[in-house]
Amino acid sequence: MANELGLRNVAFEVDDLHAAVDRLDADGYGLVGDIGQYERIWRMAYVRGPEGIIVSLAERMG
Repeated sequence: MANELGLRNVAFEVDDLHAAVDRLDADGYGLVGDIGQYERIWRMAYVRGPEGIIVSLAERMG
């Protein structure tokens, strides 16, 4: 819930998004949705991490 106390998500910039997603998948953390793009600037993915926290991963394009 949006009004719930505590940490709901965290974000990291990564150098190689596909490698990061593959590493997390091997550890049992799957993608939430698909890898997408934001305004041809960022490639982004969301993974459900420990305790249900959403981990946002972003790779700067170009």
